[in-house]
Amino acid sequence: MKNWMLALLLGVIFASTAQGYTREEVVKRGYLQCGVSTGIPGFSSVNEKGQWSGFDVDFCRAVAAATLGDASKVDFLPLANNEAYTALLSGQVDLLARQAEWTFTRDSALAVHFTGVSYYDSQGFLVLDRLGAQSIRDLKKAKICVAVDSDEAVRLIDYSDRNFMEFKTVAFESWDLAIKALGSACDVLSLKKSRLYVVKKELKSSLSAVILDEVISKEPLGPVVRQGDDVWFNIVRWTLFALVDGEELGITSSNIEEMKISNSLVVKRFFGLEGNSGKGIGLASDWAAEVIRQVGNYGEIFERNIGGGSGLNIDRGFNKLWNKGGLQYGPPLR
Repeated sequence: MKNWMLALLLGVIFASTAQGYTREEVVKRGYLQCGVSTGIPGFSSVNEKGQWSGFDVDFCRAVAAATLGDASKVDFLPLANNEAYTALLSGQVDLLARQAEWTFTRDSALAVHFTGVSYYDSQGFLVLDRLGAQSIRDLKKAKICVAVDSDEAVRLIDYSDRNFMEFKTVAFESWDLAIKALGSACDVLSLKKSRLYVVKKELKSSLSAVILDEVISKEPLGPVVRQGDDVWFNIVRWTLFALVDGEELGITSSNIEEMKISNSLVVKRFFGLEGNSGKGIGLASDWAAEVIRQVGNYGEIFERNIGGGSGLNIDRGFNKLWNKGGLQYGPPLR
């Protein structure tokens, strides 16, 4: 509660004083300060050499490539849930890219803006094979591990009330404890599907499990910036759009030189050879192309960090492009 109140106070102060100079501060400093999670494999994690990797980490690098022309110019700051927004509103970081869920309260009560949806998540179920369950209906008598007072625990209650089902939940003080209890105190874990893939990969060899196709929520996750700086908001927002547009146009980090000589007017705009989309927000004319050149497009980032090119093998689902049955699309760069 104290952290929320501090974030609210900082938000009021910052909203009244912000002049839209985040980009200038980043350029002057020479690097981007990006707030990430304290460690979620596939999304943001650091190895023993201090090297960061992950889906969210690469988004930070994409913003650095757009703003500074160099994707390596990022300082990553791991932040717990109860300190992330305070760090953003106090100016400790320029951007949050840490699986933050876009909700009404966060968008209206805190002086922050969600710049878009980088990942569509949902609450699902990891079920031990020994239970033999194939759908949510088969979980009526199963014990489900959750963290006490978590969003997931509340959603389970709401879902059971609406569908006249009575789940047997076993609540733990933290998700770490809930995950460790899988196989002993319970046979099911209900959490964000993106996290369930991580848990499944790290299960003890004596346990095998399946992630059900059914879900009980929609959870839009995305980058967050402070209110009061429209230029910076647009830079971060359009970096996300450029990643998605790049994939739709077929522009990748490996074919970018070939695509540069395309006769397509849309592709020429993407490369800054026709018009100058970066001028209005203080970026170079070829900013979008540099993002793809240095980091890859949305599909490349997804594939290597959490998709088939990783150990998680998460299906893209709603994160497919709009023309492939998903929800991801970017407005035109014109």
